[in-house]
Amino acid sequence: MTIDRRVFLLGTTALAASTAFAPAADAGPIWAFFGTYTGKESKGIYASTFDPKTGTLGEPVLAAEVGSPSFLAVHPTNKYLYAVGEGAVKGNKGGGVYAFAIDAATGKLTKLNEGDSVGAGPCQVSIDPSGKMLFIANYGGGSSTVFAVNADGKLGKQLAFNQYAGTSVDKGRQEAPHTHCTVFDKAGQHCFVVDLGLDTVMVYAVDPTAGTLSDKPQLITMPKGTGPRHIALNKDNTIAYVNGELNMTANVVKLDIAAGKFEVVQSLSTVPEGKPMKGYSTAETKLHPNGKFVYVSNRGQNSVAAFAVEADGKLKAIGHITGDIKTPRNFNIDPSGKWMLIANQDGNSVQVYALDESGLAKPTASKVKVGSPVCVKFVPAG
Repeated sequence: MTIDRRVFLLGTTALAASTAFAPAADAGPIWAFFGTYTGKESKGIYASTFDPKTGTLGEPVLAAEVGSPSFLAVHPTNKYLYAVGEGAVKGNKGGGVYAFAIDAATGKLTKLNEGDSVGAGPCQVSIDPSGKMLFIANYGGGSSTVFAVNADGKLGKQLAFNQYAGTSVDKGRQEAPHTHCTVFDKAGQHCFVVDLGLDTVMVYAVDPTAGTLSDKPQLITMPKGTGPRHIALNKDNTIAYVNGELNMTANVVKLDIAAGKFEVVQSLSTVPEGKPMKGYSTAETKLHPNGKFVYVSNRGQNSVAAFAVEADGKLKAIGHITGDIKTPRNFNIDPSGKWMLIANQDGNSVQVYALDESGLAKPTASKVKVGSPVCVKFVPAG
């Protein structure tokens, strides 16, 4: 299978912004992989070529047919891709977890093997920097599952299953644990597990080589009713940025992992109204590759809130990224830092936005149709 490399013509906004974050002169095309909810408009994982010099997206082509591969993770070697399947799989206790080999020349994904998430409703997956340990967040089951990753990229044995318990103040959404995200630090020594239902982030010490993790995690307690969903860490693990799905906030957490001390030092609204609104919820948190900006997607309000990172790690609201956005889920910033690709779940599209030095972005003419896109991941093209 060869991916169609036709591209859309960029508008003048993108061209004007192209020098704001200049990539290396030899920056070549990369693949953009899209995780989706399957149905009438989607059959699985899609791939598009992406040119970081011009910000142009190629026409998406089905790279692997699989049921609701909502969230993806890329192996640090860029040779393998992993996906969770949110729907229940016959004979499984939970949903599916899939390992694929990536053909860097064509974008094709070849399934290596699959596993059982054990907990219901797997919604997110991450892999440690060494490529040896895979964490899965099971939203419906309120749990996390850990797999070894073999040298050939296949899913190995199950290393751990962590079932959480408890509630918080929102009786409609926090009646039970709802684990939403797992993220490794840059050194691969800790994994942060975010639970919306418990208003808690668990911090596990991990040893990917030995395939072990701490029995009892350290706990970061978020303000009641926050509903923490996703997390981004600064490069030295001293600050975490956590979006509150339920109260529409961007939260700054000071981290002292060695001492086991954590403090929420700031909570800012992500919406212009300054307060939660019925039908609104946040989805994704991203730290710009240059470490100077934090972004949070707003569903319902249909924007991406932008914040500047100040010297002490706290945030300053600088505005909102808007346009033809409908239910923005995950979004991603390409390695050059010039472009933001926003997955519009209910808009059935992925659009390229041109970032400028202010940290804000404007839509370009590069927009492709993808059914119910949820996740965007980048892999160098071969």
